[in-house]
Amino acid sequence: MQSKKALLVVDLQNDFCPGGALGVSAGDQIIPRVNEYVALFSKHGLPIFFSRDWHPPVSNHFQAAGGPWPPHCIQGTAGARFHPEVKVPAEVIIISKGTDPQADGYSVFEGRDAAGNLFLELLRQMGIQELYIAGIATDYCVRWSARDAIHHGLAVKVLLDAIKGVQEDDSERALQEIVAQNGRLTSWAEVSKELEPK
Repeated sequence: MQSKKALLVVDLQNDFCPGGALGVSAGDQIIPRVNEYVALFSKHGLPIFFSRDWHPPVSNHFQAAGGPWPPHCIQGTAGARFHPEVKVPAEVIIISKGTDPQADGYSVFEGRDAAGNLFLELLRQMGIQELYIAGIATDYCVRWSARDAIHHGLAVKVLLDAIKGVQEDDSERALQEIVAQNGRLTSWAEVSKELEPK
């Protein structure tokens, strides 16, 4: 039996795209490809998860409290919304992370769905064994989410044509680290061939 696959789109929010509080250079350029992956997984009835930073207004993650970052993706603000060009089908499961003011919340595995279920619990309930990862940023939330997925025994495929990082060197190191931990790097030609019936 084929292992069940799911798509994870990491943090494609306004604050992480150009013009946002922590905008990743050219971060919005991956959106057309992300939308294609979303449509592909949706067509085949495979689960799709969108993670989002969903910080409280006061958080140790922010510089005002000694953290590394300016305020971003604060719950309910325009900056925390998904980029308007991202297509979010009705069946998408949204995972909110960074809600704990004491934690950074880089990894989707720290997040929960609207009913309070942890991401890992959902994957196990749904029998998902293989996670395809897109989104922002390669060197932070994509990296930590991929690392934790591998740690929990999932097969991980990072979608090279649907990720963007903050720093090129750090992003390259993150990808090397993922491969060293038995994650795989892939892109549209391979994934579309894999999912489309022959």
